[in-house]
Amino acid sequence: MNLSHLRYALEVEKTRSISKAAENLLMGQPNLSRAIKELEESLGITLFNRTSKGISITVQGEEFLMYARKILMQVDEVKSIYENKKNAKQQFSISVPRASYIGTAFTNFIQRINSTDEAKIFYKETNSMKAIDNILKDDYKLAIIRYQINFEKYYHRMLYKHNLSSETIMQFSNFLLMSKDNSLAKKENIEASDLSQCIEIAHSDPYIPSLSPIDARKSEHFSCSNKRIFIFERAIQFDLLSNIKNSFMWATPIPEHILKLHHLVQKSCNFNKKKYKDVLIYRNDYHLTELDKSFIDEINKIKKRIL
Repeated sequence: MNLSHLRYALEVEKTRSISKAAENLLMGQPNLSRAIKELEESLGITLFNRTSKGISITVQGEEFLMYARKILMQVDEVKSIYENKKNAKQQFSISVPRASYIGTAFTNFIQRINSTDEAKIFYKETNSMKAIDNILKDDYKLAIIRYQINFEKYYHRMLYKHNLSSETIMQFSNFLLMSKDNSLAKKENIEASDLSQCIEIAHSDPYIPSLSPIDARKSEHFSCSNKRIFIFERAIQFDLLSNIKNSFMWATPIPEHILKLHHLVQKSCNFNKKKYKDVLIYRNDYHLTELDKSFIDEINKIKKRIL
């Protein structure tokens, strides 16, 4: 057994296919199959079941792959330490929910980075489950996950199971976001019935434990409007809100300069009782870098400003 065998097994786990894994690893399928068989024989266990429908992982395989992932992460971490000392490379990676206050903090953070040094920065907007997977499987160092407060126990159990540390960034209720030219913009108290003829702009990929994607979307959105546009790309949402005057969107608190830029207003609504948390997570054995701390500092500055 060697490190290459561990990487081969993890690639098969990721793709659930010997042929696809071999393609990604730039090696022949027979060679990969032989390497996996040698690994299984050296361990005395079966890692994968081969069926007509593809690859499935055995119970012993799941246990071994967990250890393999940790071993490779530690190897990569040691290599990273000494490569960083040699190359003075700035590295930062984070997955986040779609939120303007986080995007603003990221922009401010980038402006603080030393532009003369080599840097590798990854910033990905996605839902909570994919953000967690990015840390566990794709070597992202940080994530900010968002969940409704009533699902907090579920997430606490999940973070504990995967040895992830957590730190609350912000707790909030969503605001109603709309154009200043929307007929409701000057209304002091907006009721659910006021939105019945409006178009809701909504994120297309929420994640809620134990619910299908379709049911998750239903749970996240109120029934006050039967007209919805589901969007993956955050930037176009502001364009839609600005140009479609009878549209609205539920959003986290928005920094003032973004509201002015897109000619928008945000309004609190008494009928919206849903409360959310944004939570920073990372591996228990991960030590925050100076870049990480700099980004968190910018998040806290923006949070104070918008709250």
